[in-house]
Amino acid sequence: MRWHKRLLVAGLAGVLALTASACAGGQVRGAGGTPQPQQGSGSPGAQANDATFVYAPNHDVVTDWDPATSYSNEIVAMANIYEGLTRYDSKNGEVVPLLATEWKSAGEGKEWTFKLRQGVKFHSGAALDAEAAKKAIERTIEKKGGAAYIWDPVDKIEAVDASTLKFTLKYAAPLDLATSSGYAAWIYDVDAVDPDGKKSAGTGPYTIDTWQKGKENELTLKAYEGYWGGWKPEQYKKVSFRVTPEITTAWQLLQQGEVNFVRRLNPQLFKQAAETQSVQTTKSPSFQNLLVLFNTAEGPTKDVRVRQALQHAIDYDGLAAALEGAGEKASGLVPKGLLGHVAGMEPKQDLTKAAALLAEAGYGPDHEELKLSMTYGAGDEDQKLLVTLLSSTLKNLNITLDAKAMNWNAQWDLGKKQGQDIFVMYWYPDYPDAYSWFNNVFKSSDKPQMNLSYLDDDEIDAAIEKLPELTATDQLAADREFQKLQQQIVQEQAAVAVPYVQSYQRVLSADVQGFVENPAYPNVVFVHDLSRAS
Repeated sequence: MRWHKRLLVAGLAGVLALTASACAGGQVRGAGGTPQPQQGSGSPGAQANDATFVYAPNHDVVTDWDPATSYSNEIVAMANIYEGLTRYDSKNGEVVPLLATEWKSAGEGKEWTFKLRQGVKFHSGAALDAEAAKKAIERTIEKKGGAAYIWDPVDKIEAVDASTLKFTLKYAAPLDLATSSGYAAWIYDVDAVDPDGKKSAGTGPYTIDTWQKGKENELTLKAYEGYWGGWKPEQYKKVSFRVTPEITTAWQLLQQGEVNFVRRLNPQLFKQAAETQSVQTTKSPSFQNLLVLFNTAEGPTKDVRVRQALQHAIDYDGLAAALEGAGEKASGLVPKGLLGHVAGMEPKQDLTKAAALLAEAGYGPDHEELKLSMTYGAGDEDQKLLVTLLSSTLKNLNITLDAKAMNWNAQWDLGKKQGQDIFVMYWYPDYPDAYSWFNNVFKSSDKPQMNLSYLDDDEIDAAIEKLPELTATDQLAADREFQKLQQQIVQEQAAVAVPYVQSYQRVLSADVQGFVENPAYPNVVFVHDLSRAS
């Protein structure tokens, strides 16, 4: 076996099997890479400039400060505070070194060994070694929260020596992909975890400065001067997250130089931005799609005929046209570029079929009015557009849609209580693999977390559980299983409608240099990679 510093997987053009010496299979997502910081680039203690990089999200940033269980919006901050053993480079379609400098696999993908980077310290001041990394991963596994499932294949972890971490797996799996996950793969000082957000326990370039939950200027990060990647004078010393729900306000702040990054404008403003000298725009494909989840457990949508009718009522073509390039019609649950994508599953509006299904279920124009509740993301113009189009259509079918725009924390809390008929949210894979959609959103659970359709099907659960090993050992069989599951979940069970896959349209101030989209970490800006033009 040889050590790997780079391990090829797949690009947007299709799925590429892992190299034979890796002895494991995997698949990846989109285009756009993340430059890797080089140890010793600048002196570790050097000061960055005094400028603050201001990111303007449209909703609250932090839902959970624990790197073991974090599983939501805070990825945009966490990815600048914490690091995993590896990172996925979407531009080149490969797993690249981060806290691990090299790795190898043996035993037909059931044994993985990672060599750790030397001279790395946690924000707490403690040194990173194999024992510390082992403790972090074991704690994440024990917490069983968020995306801890990425470690399910692991049977045993050993700290062979201070710089060598060895994993023995229960079944073959692409562990280097798992270690590049945007959730649950962070390596942290287990003794320094602070759930109150006053300090951080990572190894990344930034640490927590201030956190004010619910405030407009919610979170500020500051440079960790002891960062192993070093600092150069032109890099940003601080990062601020300024919550700006209204996109028109975000656009005004960007023009005024008060924010540096807006992750989404409406089509009209994006066109205007492209013609504005003081800003720059970027556009790239993503693996982030919109899910319209139907409550399969209770209420009117418990009837599969109602769910199928709702699927047929959505104006998919009209929505895609109105997005004007910010979204592409979806085909199944799995976006293009990932193993498991199914061509030919693009949904179509069919109001005749919708009316017939509603009539069978006792609803529709000739029956008593049906009232349905829906929740969606506040400040998201694309979701609002979906709501506007669907509300109008359903009115003609004698259905009144009570749609509420909510901030994510409130929407999620209500969803976990099964408090709505329709739940609208975005989804993207935790690491470049389609498994995330199935394991997290549609596998049954006693207490709903992300499975907000509340689907409960033993046959589907059993098939989902087989996906990781199948992906690692027989990708053709895995592809067929992914296709079958999508037919069951989308068409037969009608647990979800998938209107579109997002195209990322970003707007930045003109003086920001070095931004490269990496859809493997959706909406993340790796600020240490940036510099400010003088």
